[in-house]
Amino acid sequence: MTDFSHHEPGASGAAAESGVPLGSLSTGPVEPDGGAAAPARSPGAEAWRELRRKPMFWISATVIFVFLLMAVWPSLFTDIGPRDAVLADRWAKPSAEHWFGRDLQGYDLYTRCIYGARASILVGLLTATLTALVGGFLGLIAGYMGGITDTLLSRLAEVFFAIPLLLGAIIFLFSFSQPNDGFFKTVMSIVLILVILGWPSVFRLMRSSVLQVKPNDYVQAARALGGSPLRIAFRHILPNAIGPVIVVSTINLGVYIASEAALSFLGIGLQDPTVSWGQMIDEGSEQIRNAPHTLLFPAGFLSAAVLGFIMLGDTIRDAFDPKSR
Repeated sequence: MTDFSHHEPGASGAAAESGVPLGSLSTGPVEPDGGAAAPARSPGAEAWRELRRKPMFWISATVIFVFLLMAVWPSLFTDIGPRDAVLADRWAKPSAEHWFGRDLQGYDLYTRCIYGARASILVGLLTATLTALVGGFLGLIAGYMGGITDTLLSRLAEVFFAIPLLLGAIIFLFSFSQPNDGFFKTVMSIVLILVILGWPSVFRLMRSSVLQVKPNDYVQAARALGGSPLRIAFRHILPNAIGPVIVVSTINLGVYIASEAALSFLGIGLQDPTVSWGQMIDEGSEQIRNAPHTLLFPAGFLSAAVLGFIMLGDTIRDAFDPKSR
């Protein structure tokens, strides 16, 4: 008579002898407490998972979305032109007909605040993007290559880093800008000067981040497997070193918007007929005694935009920082 109780040596026999049910066997990774390990996430996916849980992220993102909508599609918020003047109603107080009142020239302040978002947001976005690209690329090259390349780029960055951002922009614009320059040329002049003076801070941040990532095991493994320097730098190092640059660039975007407003307030930034918040603040400051609303409303729009980008940068920083979880 055949004995069916005999089992061949193997995993099932070992499980039967130890009293462990066969269905409990798992071939996947196991956590220390016995549960199955969660699938690994990239730093970007983990940061997005943290961001979705933060109310401050959604508040700041909503504020920024509204301002971007103003810059791209101002006619969605008002059907009046920014230069439609009614001199008989100049200095009119805020009312149901004109929410923010009118200024010295009889312009509707609400309409001009809406149209002023275009120039200010455009300067901030272009400057933050180009600064991140230039500073991030040079920081990646300096940190990865090292040696004489790192030394030369670091010394060059220190030269520009020693020049104060706003003071340097004032000197350059006062020396090279012309009063009759068009909108696009004036905007690009401001952006170019701010990029030239602003890239060293992003460069130093990216360089230090690359130096932290470069000794990691996965980078050394990619190098041992014969990966080219270009592939290692952009495929393995850059995705893991870009987090701090994204955070700082988001915060700097609000700083660049405020810098453009300061330059326009001083009379060397965007000029009439271009509408910007800084220009409106300059005009309103002259009439603050007779019509304080001409200063308060554009200043409020500027403060809200800058605060929105700074809040977004803070939430992104917390999401990328494992210590805050």
